[in-house]
Amino acid sequence: MKTLAVLSGKGGTGKTTVANALIRLAGAKAYADCDVETPNLHLLSGAPPLREVFDYHGMDKAFIDDSLCTRCGLCEKHCRFHAVKREKRVYLIDSAACEGCGVCEYVCPADAITMRPSKDGEVCLHQNKDTFVTARLRPGAATSGLLVTDVKARLETRTKEPMAILDGPAGIGCPVIATLARVAMALLVAEPSVSGIGDLKRMAATAQGFGIPLAIIVNKHDMNASRTREIRRYANEEGLFFAGMIPYDKRVVEALDKGGSILDVPGKTSRAVRKVGGTVLREFDKETKMDESTTKKHGPQRKEG
Repeated sequence: MKTLAVLSGKGGTGKTTVANALIRLAGAKAYADCDVETPNLHLLSGAPPLREVFDYHGMDKAFIDDSLCTRCGLCEKHCRFHAVKREKRVYLIDSAACEGCGVCEYVCPADAITMRPSKDGEVCLHQNKDTFVTARLRPGAATSGLLVTDVKARLETRTKEPMAILDGPAGIGCPVIATLARVAMALLVAEPSVSGIGDLKRMAATAQGFGIPLAIIVNKHDMNASRTREIRRYANEEGLFFAGMIPYDKRVVEALDKGGSILDVPGKTSRAVRKVGGTVLREFDKETKMDESTTKKHGPQRKEG
């Protein structure tokens, strides 16, 4: 399966709006929301019926068997995360603070502490003729990157579609790294602002480390013409494919509030999205064919960052 990841260096750029439009334009039958901390693609994509829900277990957490506890206090003393709390004469583990390091289990002389799997979220499989995978990470839980990897693995094993589109998380943290792993191409959605340009450059530098082809589009480009030109110059200087621009239209917000798509709003914005989307999909098709040609000729290539 060849995957196209839609990403942005910051939230609010219109990444999910663009990803949803690409899914429709490509007629994609396989797609996933990799923003596991704040998933929202299902609100726009008209998700297929929910088929299965899988528990996600992240880091192990510490548990104290009070019947074995001797009240020595060593667990509380050695926990650097202050996850062990004493209430009257009973020691308890604050699961939200526990980082799963296992020090308390190691120092406990009575073997009263054990590390156990902790449910940190859920993976949801939606499926009919389409296959859509999304997930919800429990608030405060860690290992978001592992959950993204789980989302991608379930998408790949539950469909035989040759192409999939991933709506990635914002920023450059662990879930973004997990989203970028083994994708064929990444589309970076930028906004024409000072912070938008800075975050775009960080996102591009992160993605370039994976040695994958990148494309850039500017959303709401007419809100700041000079910053848009700056983004175009940056793409040209870095040798990155500039796929086009999308103008701002307040009617798009109204359509999204109703669960619609930017494609449903008549006018210059939807025309621009169709044009830009077509450009991105053609570039994706070209890059994947080039990759397949290289693989057939030279065998699997390891791309260095």
